[in-house]
Amino acid sequence: MVKASKGYRRRTRSVMQKRARDRGLSPITKEFQTFDVGEQASVTIDPSLHKGQPHVRFQGHTGTVAGMQGDAYLINIKVGGKRKQLIVRPEHLRKAH
Repeated sequence: MVKASKGYRRRTRSVMQKRARDRGLSPITKEFQTFDVGEQASVTIDPSLHKGQPHVRFQGHTGTVAGMQGDAYLINIKVGGKRKQLIVRPEHLRKAH
């Protein structure tokens, strides 16, 4: 028997897949997005950029911006009954409306 992979991106074949027209690198303007403290932001992972990518289990979650850590943002998300703090670069965030 072959031992199953336990990597960071395992079982993400469909979740981390881009549509056919969106393949390749994303526009550089996504990197220059700014978020204010207290603003709502949703985690939308860009699979073409690996740096500052949160774990796939947080894909689609929405939280509040708590601050910055270097070039990345600290996002507070509630998962179940617990609060979690993510460190996410702006390429993987989208302003929640």
